[in-house]
Amino acid sequence: MEAFLALAEELHFRRTSERLGLAQGRVSQTIQKLERRIGAPLFERTSRKVALTPVGEKLRDDLLPAYQQVRRALADAAAAARCTRGVLRVGYSSPMAAELVLKASDKLSARCPGSEVQIQEIQLSDPLGPIRSGQVHVQITELPIDEPDMTVGPVLISEERRLLVHHEHPFTRAAEVTLEELAATTLITFAETIPRYWRDYHWPRRTPSGLPIPQRTAGYWQEALAMVGAGRGVTFASAQAERYYARPDIAWLPFPQLPRIEYAPIRPRDGDGPLVREFLQAVAEVALDGSGRGSPGRGQGAGQARSSSQSGRPPMQPPMALYRL
Repeated sequence: MEAFLALAEELHFRRTSERLGLAQGRVSQTIQKLERRIGAPLFERTSRKVALTPVGEKLRDDLLPAYQQVRRALADAAAAARCTRGVLRVGYSSPMAAELVLKASDKLSARCPGSEVQIQEIQLSDPLGPIRSGQVHVQITELPIDEPDMTVGPVLISEERRLLVHHEHPFTRAAEVTLEELAATTLITFAETIPRYWRDYHWPRRTPSGLPIPQRTAGYWQEALAMVGAGRGVTFASAQAERYYARPDIAWLPFPQLPRIEYAPIRPRDGDGPLVREFLQAVAEVALDGSGRGSPGRGQGAGQARSSSQSGRPPMQPPMALYRL
């Protein structure tokens, strides 16, 4: 069955043999044996191409769902065998990440009976405190994270950036807002406890020409929204965040001059236990099938969520290099 389905997809004997790790002659013999059992050719073979016959197409369509179900059942059984009973504490820093965490928690509970997932919100004012203190084992958070004691990735959500301004702000009447124009307003940022490289990535301190961008600090996200709604400054958020935080006094403007906002799991380098591994697998599956609502990382195909480098650092350019573009 596996040889037939692989050939039905590849329609090429050499590629099928490489994919299955079998000799090309063995693949051909296997297909011939199946055809004798069926009593009809499954493929039309010429020197130029391989194509499914009508009987082959019917077998493929009937067989594929059952085969995929068998593979899922085997994978779930293997996952259950690897699981241990216990409590996994997971943090999240945004509503989009929360949706991923909740759906992944359901998957983990189904795969690992007896396990429990406890979740908590991570505040922007202290993004690394809970995971370093052991309050959470893993968290889904905004990048970049460049810490020697943390493992980062893969990217689960990649969102366009928005500039949040008062609904009567002059920026709302402009065709486009540039980084240079931020020098004429106040950018609302967050506490000094956030790593400097993280703050610079999300809230630049200077324009490309070197002009300082005035900044004002908020303690929490809702406080930042209130300040924007009162006309006391502007700030940045991901595009999907508007679904959760839309307000009549705030306009969400496209801002492609800065990089997209990305979310990924982070965990301590020594915290890679069985439940953590199973949760990371579950959350990657949720992100890949789109059921977590956020946009998967760009350029990802099946099973190809973007990973961090071996150092645990997310792929990124130095922030000021981005700002000079």
